[in-house]
Amino acid sequence: MGADQNFDWQIVAASALEWWRDAGVDTLADEAPRDWTAAPAPVVRETKRHAVAEAAQPVAAPLPTSVEAFATWRTGPDAPEAGWTGSPMAACGNPQCDIMVITDVPDREDSESGSLLSGAAGRLFDRMLAAIGRDRGSVYIVPMCTIRPVAGRIAPEIETRLAELIRHHVAIVAPKRLFVLGNAPSRALTGADVTRSRGSLQLVNLEVGQSGVTIGVEAVASYHPRLLLERPAEKARAWKDLQMLIAGLGA
Repeated sequence: MGADQNFDWQIVAASALEWWRDAGVDTLADEAPRDWTAAPAPVVRETKRHAVAEAAQPVAAPLPTSVEAFATWRTGPDAPEAGWTGSPMAACGNPQCDIMVITDVPDREDSESGSLLSGAAGRLFDRMLAAIGRDRGSVYIVPMCTIRPVAGRIAPEIETRLAELIRHHVAIVAPKRLFVLGNAPSRALTGADVTRSRGSLQLVNLEVGQSGVTIGVEAVASYHPRLLLERPAEKARAWKDLQMLIAGLGA
């Protein structure tokens, strides 16, 4: 004759409370009184707070757009490596030359000699230049990282920023051709390691400051001289890279 209407409400209530406890609800009521009829408090959206925080951040000053001013900035207190141990190594050579050489980091011997590409790697580099009728006075040499990192290589967390800076440097120098030595510079300028980028002229498109003007610079990626000392068999490929570098340029 229908469902049994004789409920034991104490048992039913205890069962419901036990279910809520199992679900993780461990407080039956607020400790402070609450006006349940009051209008709900306005919701503060995360996006607004983030927008305020972003607006409060200082805007980075634009990078210098002259070669001399940028070279000074690059070894000054605002450079990414300014707080590192060691003295920064400035670019060397003539920025008016048609070839700009990009290396990754200073070698250990560079700090003692005060010049880039010194020691055994530097001597090999000089012979490479001599083989194509060049010397250090006829190229412009720039390190991607001005101070040698403790690990001897550019860490991933700073590589993106250094890539932006070296691209800016190349854009304001506007050489006819780039000679890119090592994987980090190759990634910064061609988008890939040396093993994938070498063997052909790579066209690198660069924006000149905030002017909206874009220029194209031809690049030849090759092995760093320090790697050639470790792997002499790669010198044959490096010689082909050098021939490609100088092809079409005056001696």
